[in-house]
Amino acid sequence: MRIPRFLVRSGLTVAAAAALPLALAPGPAAARVSGISVSTTGSTVSVVTSACTLINGSWGTAALLGSGQGSFSQGRQVALSGTTAGQSAAWSGVSPGTYTVVVMCSNGSTAGTQSVIVSTPSTPTISATASPSRGVMGGLGGAARDVGPITMGVGGALVGAGVIAAAWFLRRRSKPYRL
Repeated sequence: MRIPRFLVRSGLTVAAAAALPLALAPGPAAARVSGISVSTTGSTVSVVTSACTLINGSWGTAALLGSGQGSFSQGRQVALSGTTAGQSAAWSGVSPGTYTVVVMCSNGSTAGTQSVIVSTPSTPTISATASPSRGVMGGLGGAARDVGPITMGVGGALVGAGVIAAAWFLRRRSKPYRL
């Protein structure tokens, strides 16, 4: 049985188009999740992580940054304590407001960053939410993370290839005897 060349070519194109998103997809979602967990009880904020390793007797440092504090060194710093299974730090007497918790491991890497809202002591409902480091980038298509120049270049190349392929297809369809 002879298969027409048109079906073979279109089948290969469909297969390539189906495989492309899988090839360009980022790693598993677990790799993008913040490595810390922040909770509050009254005026106490605590953080737990298992991302740090013990180096020279230190797990690392956690900092609680207020709204006016932009860098790690400006916040209230506490040394992490714990075991290989998990490390923790806590701040007591935190006044109501919005804070950012940053955990720096002793090897210099950041275990995670997470925002927390501490409400008035009379209200027992406290919420901890993860937030992007640069805020919400609404309308730019990357609200959760920043993309690099390589990703932008590959995306631009794919869009350009799609435009060229569509123009070629429409031209060939209007005049089938031309390449």
